Amino acid sequence: MVVTAKTTPDAGRAGTRRTAAIIVLLGALTAVGPFAIDMYVPGFPEMGRALGASDSAVQLSMTAFLAGLVVGQLLIGPLSDKLGRRGPLLAGVALFAVLSLLCALAPGIAALNVARFLQGVAGAAGMVLARAVLTDLFHGPRLPRYFSLLGMVLGVAPVAAPVLGTAVLAAGSWRTVFVVLATFGAVLLVAVLALLPESLPAERRHAGGVGGTFAAMAGLLRHRAFLGCALTLGFAAAALFAYIAGSSFVFQDVYGSSAAFYSLVFAVNAGGMLLAGAVFGALAGRVPVRALLGCSIALGAAAALAHVLLVATVGGSPAITWGCLFFVAAGIGGVFPASMSLGQALGRHASGAASAVLGGTQFLFGAVASPVAGAFGGHSPLPMAVVMLVVLVCAGVAYLTLVRPGSAE
Repeated sequence: MVVTAKTTPDAGRAGTRRTAAIIVLLGALTAVGPFAIDMYVPGFPEMGRALGASDSAVQLSMTAFLAGLVVGQLLIGPLSDKLGRRGPLLAGVALFAVLSLLCALAPGIAALNVARFLQGVAGAAGMVLARAVLTDLFHGPRLPRYFSLLGMVLGVAPVAAPVLGTAVLAAGSWRTVFVVLATFGAVLLVAVLALLPESLPAERRHAGGVGGTFAAMAGLLRHRAFLGCALTLGFAAAALFAYIAGSSFVFQDVYGSSAAFYSLVFAVNAGGMLLAGAVFGALAGRVPVRALLGCSIALGAAAALAHVLLVATVGGSPAITWGCLFFVAAGIGGVFPASMSLGQALGRHASGAASAVLGGTQFLFGAVASPVAGAFGGHSPLPMAVVMLVVLVCAGVAYLTLVRPGSAE
């Protein structure tokens, strides 16, 4: 079944239910990365003791997974334009489940880090191909609305994952977390087999060799507006990762807040991201996506600037930082679906390659920004605020110089 904007209301309730099931499945596939990144974080101390590893060696397992996500998206996305979506997706999800079990059985930190990298490569299939499948199946105003749902998943999953991880650790060990991830992968495998059709028919696949599919990715980077979307998304992701890495130090070490209070801050700000995504989805059919993208960047950058100015002049406080970060998070919550849907629409002729560039840029920029904010965030809120402001200003420059001058949608 291929679902497009041309689908008529006569398709009936069965078609509507199947479409809803596909969207839920694509959302779950999108959540693979955030869950695998954040679920095991509460178990870091126990993991270090069990494996006889230092804190930095344990944290390297997260870096390895992020590197795998970037590499996997850049490989799997273009290949899917040649091979189709279903086969690579099934292989990736199955390998994610197997590699999650290998992580659970890792005898030492070196083996765990290798398994985490490979787990990231496999897990990338769900993330990169969910966007490609969405672009294959849906057209017109539906596409940005559904991308807003995927954006909401990216907003709520990092909040839900540590909570789920803590619950799992209460019943088991850090190894149990990876068993849960393996089970999640197995469930997704069954769901893909049962629900998801091949969305890229043979006649629409790249007919040339494998090299031609990667050449399509290079061609996309020469498209000014698409490059602007990728950079805008990457810089917004850098702001989000800087927030995730630095905010716990700011609230708990600098302001002396409790872990419960910080969890409340994180949850409320995630709600801001969800609200922004919902607003984007409601307006996408009536307001140009480019305009919504510009407004979202402006909101996030203005809030980040206010945070820097307030901390530098009157000093920081939990209320000031929380209020500013809420609106920064809301801005990011609008940037994600806007830049994704616009970028995928511009790269529709090679949607797998387009998804690879967008997703790879997102996690590459985020991985670079995260340690910068985390390294300097333990003594003042200003370093985190400055990093977020700089990258959001860069997102604004990319938008104004590359995206906004582009042709009408």
